[in-house]
Amino acid sequence: MNVDLSHVRIGYAPSDESLSRPGDRRRFVAYAKHRNLKYEFAREDQDYDILILAPGADITHWLRHTSNKTKLIVDTVDSYLAIPRLDIKALLRGPAKFVFGDTRYLAWNFNHALKEICRRADAVVCSTIEQKNDLLPLCENVHIVLDIHDMYISAQKLRYSAGEVFNFVWEGLPLNVRFFSEIRSELLHIQAKHKFALHLVTDLQYGRFLSGKAMKGSTIDLIAGMFDRVYLYSWNELMAPAIISSCDLALIPVPLDDPLNAGKPENKLLIFWRLGVPAVVSATPAYARVMQQSGIGMAARTSQDWELLLDRYMTDEAARRDAGQRGKRYAEEHYGFEKIFHQWDSVIKSVFPG
Repeated sequence: MNVDLSHVRIGYAPSDESLSRPGDRRRFVAYAKHRNLKYEFAREDQDYDILILAPGADITHWLRHTSNKTKLIVDTVDSYLAIPRLDIKALLRGPAKFVFGDTRYLAWNFNHALKEICRRADAVVCSTIEQKNDLLPLCENVHIVLDIHDMYISAQKLRYSAGEVFNFVWEGLPLNVRFFSEIRSELLHIQAKHKFALHLVTDLQYGRFLSGKAMKGSTIDLIAGMFDRVYLYSWNELMAPAIISSCDLALIPVPLDDPLNAGKPENKLLIFWRLGVPAVVSATPAYARVMQQSGIGMAARTSQDWELLLDRYMTDEAARRDAGQRGKRYAEEHYGFEKIFHQWDSVIKSVFPG
């Protein structure tokens, strides 16, 4: 990076000061580590040259404590602005975040607060072209930057043959396990004629409400009775790559009629591809776009699509190998870590050209 930031004071408002959440460890924190960039946890009584708000940072707090002298960068990765205005969850999000301790101050309408912090921002970072288009009316300096998955390079899939029990794998947040209801009938149909196991790499506990500061739930309860063979693994950066790469096929079901979840970027698919694991995915805008660009036709829009894709890739070792290796090459060429670091460089340069 050409900009000299050695004398620049950077404040970072994290999703959580443990820096364990994906919005921290896979985004600015990973970039700063690789660029040897110094930063400190942001405090309202301190002055900063650059203030960076992570996804999940308390925007109600920083709406009250931003300075005109500070260059503000807002990192927002969820498609909140795509949610219909009268959606009940959208209407309750602000009060719920306040009641359960996610925000210090009450924002009756969370989307209004998000729009206001983006209007004040000198730069906004998002994760899809659709999000960028929604944000441009609020801030003319919007950048698309995906997650940094450098912890997923410790293992690689080498064998594509499947045993008597076919092994599916999924990685993600515990509450998103419920998305398997989207393809439950298809998997039950397979289960009646072919043995398979579903391996879930996630957290063993989850927050029942938003960040989960108030109540915790057990992920085991979420998966009870799903299928005959379901195995749960506690996510950690050492074991997750080995578990995922040992499985035969990844699955990423997403409800296409849910704007928030269907609006997510291709991050999860890229995790599997970096490991050389083929994946069948729901045809969200991001997944469909990347599948088309890579020439890998494994995005399902209908129940019939899922059945056809599952049948083909469960029975064809050569097809799994081709998809896995092609996905790996595509991820490395188009989403290399150095490219993502350069994207963050561009974000910093856009507000602090130096």
